[in-house]
Order: sequence, then structure tokens, then C-alpha cells
Amino acid sequence: MESYHREPYRFLFESVVADVTDDGVVLETTYFYPLSGGQPHDTGVFVIDGREHKVVLVRKRDGRVVHELEGKPAVEKGTAVSARIDEERRRRLMRSHTAAHIISAVIAEATGAEITGNQLDLDKIRIDFSTPDFDPDAFAKHIAAANDVIAQGLPVRSSEVSREEMLADSSLVKLAKGFPEHISRVRIVDIVGFDRQACGGTHVENTVEIGSLALVRVENKGAKNRRVYIRLASS
Repeated sequence: MESYHREPYRFLFESVVADVTDDGVVLETTYFYPLSGGQPHDTGVFVIDGREHKVVLVRKRDGRVVHELEGKPAVEKGTAVSARIDEERRRRLMRSHTAAHIISAVIAEATGAEITGNQLDLDKIRIDFSTPDFDPDAFAKHIAAANDVIAQGLPVRSSEVSREEMLADSSLVKLAKGFPEHISRVRIVDIVGFDRQACGGTHVENTVEIGSLALVRVENKGAKNRRVYIRLASS
């Protein structure tokens, strides 16, 4: 399990530059979340030799987390780094990601729809799903049901299983596209008593941290394709 999975609330850490590539800086240990799975990357700051450098993009390259620094300053391997993750941004994305699991599960349960995609932004959450039926008026009820789940204060836990264990339980993979074949160990996010699914994102420890959700809009994208936008209604 990655460092940002084990300690998603760690926003300050010390590390050492392990490598410098054309794409950016690789640290020996990092808690920055890389762009992945519909969740935006973290941003923040590296402090090197007393100077601050903004981290503007974080991606995975060949299994390593690469941090792009603003202006691409010269950095040497072995250099000590004090790192600071943008806490407000990370917390908001954690809340949004757990919220996306909840609203997706509510929609799937209520309509039988298949979830086909999702995207988290700082101002909204997008869920795509496939169903022949389309009742935009029903979504106010889905949001209310999701808020009821959030208010229960359910703990959110994570664990790892083998790919074989995951495939033996079809309920763990909620996205229609399935799970990438190259991944042998799969992280499971469990909203205890409500929903379990494979996921590589960062999440809150308890659903009450989400606050509440509000409906932004619902779109009919044609055929069976539907899209709903929601937002965090409380800070």
C-alpha cells in the first residue's frame, strides 16, 4: 500500500531526492497523491536549501511518483527536502472521493445502473452511469439518501487483497471498465456496513467528515448514457 494510502492525513514530511528525470523529481518517500483514477493530483511545496518550490503536477511514471516543480529548478540527487502538501485541497478531494463512492452506490442500488466513470474536481463531482431509464426528478431523493448515509458517521477503512480474491467477489469492482490487468494487489475501500469496492484514491476516515451533498445538475447524454454532477454543500 502506498504512503498516501497508509497516512492520507500526513501533510508535512521530510525526504531525500532519489532521482531527477525529464518529468520532475522522485523522492525516496512521498505522501503526494499522483493523478490517477479520476482523482486530481496533490499540489504543495518543496523546501530545498531554504527555498520554496511549488509542486504543480504529480504523476506516476514507471511505477514511481514524479513531482513537477514550477520553473523546473535544478535539483540534485541526494538533496534533503522538506515537503508540504496543500492540506485544504487534499482534504476536499478526500471528502469528494468518499462521497462519490456513496452516491454511486445509492444510484446503483436504486436504479440498477452500471457506473461507467467518475471525475473529481474541487468544485464538483461527476458520476457517469448507464441505464435505459432516466428520471431526473428522482435525483433529489438519491442525494437525500446519500446524505442520510453520510450522517450515520460510518467508519471508512482500507485493506489489500490479491487480484484473485477481488475477482472472486464481483461486488468489489463497481466501474464497468473493470480493473487494470497489470495490478496484482488491489486496495479495497470499505465504508463499513454500506459499500466495499476496489479503489486507489484517498478517503476520509469517517463519513461525517464529508459534510453534506447538493445536486448540481443531471444530464441525459443519449442512448443509455447519463451523467450527474454533485458538490460538497458544506465546508
